[in-house]
Amino acid sequence: MIKKLLLLISAILLALIIWQWQLIGYGARMGWGQLKIIWGAKPVEFFLNDPNFPDSLKTKLHLIEEIRKYAIDSLGLKDTENYKTLFDQRGQELMWVVQACGPFELKPKLWHFPVVGDLPYKGFFEKEKAIAERKKLINENYDVSIRNPGGWSTLGWFTDPILSDMLKRSDGDLAGLIIHEMVHSTIFIKDDADFNENLASFIGDTASYNFLSYKYGKDSKQYIQYLHEDQDYRIYSRHILKGTLKLDSLYKTFNGTQPFEAKKEKKKLMIERIVKSIDTLSLFEKRSTKTSNWLPNNTYFMSFHLYQSKQSDFSKEFNKKFKGNLKAYIKYLSELHPFL
Repeated sequence: MIKKLLLLISAILLALIIWQWQLIGYGARMGWGQLKIIWGAKPVEFFLNDPNFPDSLKTKLHLIEEIRKYAIDSLGLKDTENYKTLFDQRGQELMWVVQACGPFELKPKLWHFPVVGDLPYKGFFEKEKAIAERKKLINENYDVSIRNPGGWSTLGWFTDPILSDMLKRSDGDLAGLIIHEMVHSTIFIKDDADFNENLASFIGDTASYNFLSYKYGKDSKQYIQYLHEDQDYRIYSRHILKGTLKLDSLYKTFNGTQPFEAKKEKKKLMIERIVKSIDTLSLFEKRSTKTSNWLPNNTYFMSFHLYQSKQSDFSKEFNKKFKGNLKAYIKYLSELHPFL
């Protein structure tokens, strides 16, 4: 009887492995890729004690430790072992993230993963695998893009190191990135990437102002530089989000009787109008599209939706209920949404 039961369990496990072989293989590759980065990372102290390591970068490493401490003590974010080591990228990209969207709808393709649920992106540590995934999705008539993230959170599964390219960022941008990823390790809702990414962006951006004011003062060049960078990004984001509404309205006029090429041309003309009108935005650092042939697809608009569409909702709740107290707001959200 026991032998039959063991055989039955073995058969079920084998069937599950065969059924989920692609997911298991993907998970193993991602785990191996992350482990290689962790194994290649060295303690921050190693670089601080290295006389050949540039002083300017040592200053950035000290800054990251201050950002971590601020995020833990002043914001109440979870204290982890993250960002206590540094991985030298040696100028190389480490991860490629694939996103896909229907050609005539602003609805992202979702990939299902254990624990975290459905996500509108899929990461790869091997460029060739990302390119192969893009090719496959294009053949299925998806709009597809590949991007290199400046950082990512493993949600506590691994120890996240500082990546050397992070040290190229301005102080405010670096603070926003570190705090953004620390939010993911504190508050994360399964199957709700829109909430997770928008919240991390809101807290990261808002906390950066507070941190820079605390460290340098509001009249400092660091604070003013970040103010200009952030305000430009917010204006640009609002413009792109308005563009998503125009595209969505256009796509709702499409039906099954319209030729594919006709719909494709209307889409192209609408995106061209959205891009060309970027020149009308009042920015501190002017962006010009006049000499550019760049034309984004639906994934570009969906990315802004993923990270920026709920900013006003969070802002209203934050200011109305918590009167600008970010630590109290994070505590409230942590209790409302227990981590995973």
